[in-house]
Amino acid sequence: MDLGIIAIDHVNVIVSKSLEDTAKHFYGAVLGLKEIPKPVESQGRGGAWFEIGTVQLHLSVRSGLNEATPPRGHVCYKVADVDLAEARFRTHGVEIIPDDQPVAGQRRFYVRDPGGNLIEIVQQV
Repeated sequence: MDLGIIAIDHVNVIVSKSLEDTAKHFYGAVLGLKEIPKPVESQGRGGAWFEIGTVQLHLSVRSGLNEATPPRGHVCYKVADVDLAEARFRTHGVEIIPDDQPVAGQRRFYVRDPGGNLIEIVQQV
């Protein structure tokens, strides 16, 4: 019997406190995600919440993270046009990490947010 998971509610990414403003800009201005209010109970912790349709991205901040060792997990965003997405990242000076393990029927690449969190960008072809 499975757990009965029906959808992704949210994804949480963590960045160093020193990168909070840069990360908010990345997710809001570069990715174009809509920032939404955090619950009152969470507002004093810093970070931000963003909405993507019915899914949320929670940006958390922590002091003392080792910025030299980026996290290994990732979030994957499906896009309509991978070339346009890549151009947007390049316009904002974001390094493109090529796909080193291509999958049939997909075009994809990776980027890292200011906290080192890996992001996969994919288009079904």
